[in-house]
Amino acid sequence: MLAAIITTFVVAYAAIALEHPIGINKSASALLGAGLLWTLYAVGSSDPALIDKQLNESVSETAQIVFFLLGAMTIVEVIDAHNGFEVITSLIRTKKQVSLIWLVGFVTFFLSAVLDNLTTTIVMISLMRKLLYHPSDRLFFASMIVIAANAGGAWSPIGDVTTTMLWIGGQITPLAIIKGVFLASLINLVVPLFVVSYLLRNKEIPALSTRGRGTAGTSMFERNLMFYLGLGILIAVPAFKAVTHLPPFMGILFGLGILWMVGELIHRHKEEDEKKHLTLLHALTRIDMGSIVFFVGILLAVAALEHTHVLAMLANWLAAAFGREDIIVIALGLVSAVIDNVPLVAAAMGMYSLTQYPPDSFLWEFVAYCAGTGGSILIIGSAAGVAAMGLEKIQFFWYVRRISGLALLGYFAGAAAYIIQYRLLD
Repeated sequence: MLAAIITTFVVAYAAIALEHPIGINKSASALLGAGLLWTLYAVGSSDPALIDKQLNESVSETAQIVFFLLGAMTIVEVIDAHNGFEVITSLIRTKKQVSLIWLVGFVTFFLSAVLDNLTTTIVMISLMRKLLYHPSDRLFFASMIVIAANAGGAWSPIGDVTTTMLWIGGQITPLAIIKGVFLASLINLVVPLFVVSYLLRNKEIPALSTRGRGTAGTSMFERNLMFYLGLGILIAVPAFKAVTHLPPFMGILFGLGILWMVGELIHRHKEEDEKKHLTLLHALTRIDMGSIVFFVGILLAVAALEHTHVLAMLANWLAAAFGREDIIVIALGLVSAVIDNVPLVAAAMGMYSLTQYPPDSFLWEFVAYCAGTGGSILIIGSAAGVAAMGLEKIQFFWYVRRISGLALLGYFAGAAAYIIQYRLLD
């Protein structure tokens, strides 16, 4: 049975990694893999009651992550519908590309910590289309946005889906991950920025336009209200959990209800056609449900490996082969440049128990950093990279030649910084 389960997972994983060449959506592969794995486990087991209990636990854990993502993604879509991100983009005033890339890098870094790296990448690349005329200039900026977004998401419990998974799973706590990983993530961004700044020296922006895309249907008051309220709700979720001890998805759903109510009140006097695209119901239709389905499939698939003790055996093999936790985690981060980091982190959560590695221990914080930033090494290694690839038509091998080395340099610099920091403060 174990051989069949491992083979099934490997094939499903390969189908996910080769999504574009084989022409099969990764969500379909993840769901099919999850269904086959649990079917094999059920057929090969003699204790249906135990499997039912384990499946219910896995569904509960998966649902918490899915509810949180749905709430966060909806809030972001509501803000975007009100052109709330113009609050940030309208502040950019510079004519030198070096100044702009540092500004964009840091705005992306901190914005992705509050929103998420995928959404931030889309917002910032859309901004670059308004600010930069030449496509060749935008390639460097889009690539640096990917690095900055992934680095920013790694140190925040709500900035990257993998960090959110670790937070909801109890492996990390908000304040500890911020204090522990912030410096490493910042170095991960700053090191490539210095190199790119040299490449862009003396280059000016040939056509700078800071005009927004317009705010048809919304006033400045409505735009600012929805932006700051939505942002405040996202920031307040960790505090909500700390005060109430309720899981994060309750905080995000509670906040979503507040945002929904406010939206209904401020648009109540508008005609139906005028306010339709501003409503939360419309925002729900714009959510990438394919990604949500993928998370469900891959998390349930990894849960099957956990319950069949495959992950425990893998952990023992890694410990015997490498011996050191830091090397194992760095290797996981490098692998995430090729393979989606969601199943990698899910596997790590199943491989190592909270009894052996308590919350906020070296292992979990370093996993958050490495899995979050390792995806920047290749353009296909993260959701942010894939989004940038589609928006700016970034060629895979162009990214490998021009950006992968910079991302790798930042990755190892940040990893070294985290290890040194941990040993000095431990």
